[in-house]
Amino acid sequence: MNLDQYISFQKYVTDELGFLAVAAAPAQFMDQEARRLEQWLNDGHQAKMDYMGNHFDLRVDPTKLVPGSKTVFSFLYNYYTSDKQEDDQAPKISMYAYGRDYHKVIKKKLKLAHEWLRENIGQTEGRVFVDSAPVLERDWARRAGLGWIGKHTLLLNQKVGSYFFLGELILDLEVETEHQTSKDHCGTCTRCIDACPTDAISPSGYVLDSSKCISYLTIELKEDIPKEYQGKLEGWMFGCDICQQVCPWNRFSTQHTEQDFVPKEELLAKDLESWRGLTSEEFDGLFKGSPVKRAGFDKLKSNIDFVLNRNPDSD
Repeated sequence: MNLDQYISFQKYVTDELGFLAVAAAPAQFMDQEARRLEQWLNDGHQAKMDYMGNHFDLRVDPTKLVPGSKTVFSFLYNYYTSDKQEDDQAPKISMYAYGRDYHKVIKKKLKLAHEWLRENIGQTEGRVFVDSAPVLERDWARRAGLGWIGKHTLLLNQKVGSYFFLGELILDLEVETEHQTSKDHCGTCTRCIDACPTDAISPSGYVLDSSKCISYLTIELKEDIPKEYQGKLEGWMFGCDICQQVCPWNRFSTQHTEQDFVPKEELLAKDLESWRGLTSEEFDGLFKGSPVKRAGFDKLKSNIDFVLNRNPDSD
C-alpha cells in the first residue's frame, strides 16, 4: 500500500464512513507496553477483571493474535453530544452509552473499510476489532500517531479531545507511510486526578486502579458496590465521565453525526423518581440494543439505590 493509496483510504474512512481519523502502525511485539501491563497486573489494578491477565502473549503481539499480520490500522469514531439528561438530580449514565451499542455500529463500518482495501488495493486478510479481543487499542492508536495516553489513561487527541471510540483492523498488508508517535501534551495539568472522587488515578497520573474507578464499580463489578464508596459516586449509575468532563482538551469536542448514537427522548427525560422506580420491563424497553444491557437490570437497580443512598432492604 503506497502513500497515495493510504491517503485515499484515509479520505474514504473519514468522508464516507464518518470516522474522525485512521492511521497505521507496523504490527510488532510491544516491548514497553508489555512491561507496563505486567506491572499493572502485578499491582492488582485489574481488580476482579481476571480476563485482563488472559492471553498476555496475544495482547502484546498482534502477529500472534492475527498470524501473518503486518499492520495495525487504528480508527477513532466520535460519540460526543451536547444532549444531556434533563433532571440534574437524576442518576447519570456515561455519554458513550446514550445510544446503540457501539460495538455493532463500528464493527460494521470497519468491515466496509476492509472491503474498500480489498477492492482498491488487492486481496488482504486479517481481523476487525472493537473492544472485543486482547488488543491494547489505546497503545496502538498512540503508536499510529493518533494521540497520547493522558494522565487519566484515556487516549487524547489535540484536535478532538477524548470522546471517541477506538477500533482496529489488523491485516497482512504492508503500508508505506511515515508517522510520528504523538507527544504527551498533558503538561503539569492534574485536573483529572484532582476531580476523581474515588482517587482511582494515581497521584502522578497515567495509572488507573480499576478497583476504585466508578466505571468499574458500576459496570464491571458484578456484586454490590462496597459501602466505602457511599456518597462518592457523584450520582453515576452507569459509567463515569468526570475525568473527561474536566479535561481541557475536550473543549475541542464536536457534536457527533451518528444517528445510532442519538439518545432516546425518554432516556433524557427520566427524572429522579422514575429512575428510583425503574422496573425490569422499563429497563428492557429503554435499553434495547444499548451498552447498558451489559450491566443488566439487577446491577443497574442496585447502582441506582446506591447513588440515591437508599437501602432496598429497608423498604
